[in-house]
Amino acid sequence: MENTKSNSETLSEIYRNAQLALQSISDILPEVEDEGIRNEILRQHEEYEKICSSAALLARTNGQELKEPGPIKKAMMWSSIKMSTMSDNSAQHIADMMIQGTVMGITSLKKTQSDSEGLLDGEVETLLKELIDLEEGFEERLKAFL
Repeated sequence: MENTKSNSETLSEIYRNAQLALQSISDILPEVEDEGIRNEILRQHEEYEKICSSAALLARTNGQELKEPGPIKKAMMWSSIKMSTMSDNSAQHIADMMIQGTVMGITSLKKTQSDSEGLLDGEVETLLKELIDLEEGFEERLKAFL
């Protein structure tokens, strides 16, 4: 049986991915001392906010309600980030953590893209591709800090 995702499921995945990225960035920023990686992470935050806004607008247009990640997921992410940066908050370690999160996001989005190929409205498909491209670019720029 073929696994497909509708426009609403794909839009939910885009929004969830960007929201989790925003949450991770908010959790990690207080631990970042290196100005170079801080600037990169802040730039990423702006881009994720744009994606969230676009997804929310598209959902509203389609009469869809998007859900935020749950408080348990947020708490788990926060504690994981705090524990990991407690012993090492170097730019290299922060970049490594951010890359791991970005790769998880890319993997999830690529799977969504594959599952929904040829089934999405143009705007949803464009937003999905835009987020994948953004995250792939983020991964490459973060590698400079390793």
